[in-house]
Amino acid sequence: MSKHSRVPDTDDDFVKYKYILGEMGIQILIAISRGANSKVSIRLLSGVPPECITGRLPVLSSLDLIFQTQEEYYITERGNSFLVCIENE
Repeated sequence: MSKHSRVPDTDDDFVKYKYILGEMGIQILIAISRGANSKVSIRLLSGVPPECITGRLPVLSSLDLIFQTQEEYYITERGNSFLVCIENE
């Protein structure tokens, strides 16, 4: 199993992520899921200030919700699962 296909044990993990990421982190993840893959396009689509984007991207990556290739960001399977989970709350 690749590191980008890891799935959390329970939805409780995702509930914790909501508090870790905050609203801005979630908006960044939604922007990436909609195709924004650079910091500029993430900012334009999410409306989140650049400083917050720079601070949240490493957190999203460490939680395996996104991955980075050079200067582009992409959502992981786990990131998509997280968004589905929070939409269903």
